[in-house]
Amino acid sequence: MTGPVKIAVVGLGSMGFGMAQSCIRSGYEVFGEDIVSERMDCFRREGGADDAVETVAAMLDVVVAVVLNAEQIETILFGDAGLVPKLRPGAVVVACATVPPEFARTMEARCQSHGVHYLDAPVSGGSVKAGEGKLSIMAAGTPEAFAAAKPVLDATAETVFQLGDRAGAGSAMKAVNQLLAGVHIAAMAEAMTFGMTQGINPQKFIDVISRCAGTSWMLENRAPHVAAGDYTPHSQVVIWPKDLGIVLETAKKSGLETPITEAALRQYTTAVEMGLGHEDDAAVTKVYARSAGLQLPGGS
Repeated sequence: MTGPVKIAVVGLGSMGFGMAQSCIRSGYEVFGEDIVSERMDCFRREGGADDAVETVAAMLDVVVAVVLNAEQIETILFGDAGLVPKLRPGAVVVACATVPPEFARTMEARCQSHGVHYLDAPVSGGSVKAGEGKLSIMAAGTPEAFAAAKPVLDATAETVFQLGDRAGAGSAMKAVNQLLAGVHIAAMAEAMTFGMTQGINPQKFIDVISRCAGTSWMLENRAPHVAAGDYTPHSQVVIWPKDLGIVLETAKKSGLETPITEAALRQYTTAVEMGLGHEDDAAVTKVYARSAGLQLPGGS
């Protein structure tokens, strides 16, 4: 790359916005795109460029796609206003959404047919670490893709796991992570409400279990949301039916039964049906509370 590095971040939700902030803080010229105008306003107040991504596509070095699912990735890259045909040869797409491994390999091949690199790069760490530039990134792609993506990786990640020289391995590892993370949140919700039936209040649950063998990172991160009655979305409930669905689909193709994942998925699906889809994913606790007739902190 010659001259100032130009980066576009498409998808300025809780993760994408934090990643854009980290890239701006590192001194890069950052362009943003999101369908929510308020997010664009916040992005520009943080120092993001005014120009629309589509209008500067030919000058971009890196496109970071931080959207919800495979359909949105494909639309951004190859839809009616798709960016890939507009990018210069040697530019790179850093795809951070949780998608099936097979889909990641397909996107890599399509990008390569345009002379564009593709890095399969799902992220983990949450919105706080995204804003601090301390994400963990599970990445796979060619050495050229890693080299082209280095400015973004350096700006946004504390740890980059290089998992292979072909897309798909990053998404496979993210599916493993999401299996555990989704199950751990549901298990936290089940354990907390079980404790409440035995007279253990949520804060006492946190005080004790966070120092015992039954704890997990997700328990320590999400249980305080329930204890505070605060379901401001850092990661939304609606993400989990999609992500655990990917786990089940991928496992089925491999002939593996995943009954624990299936049980957790049912709880998230119920939470979405209750209208909780856009609350913090700790709100899955409300499914358990409703079934037991419990009142959570904050009146939930």
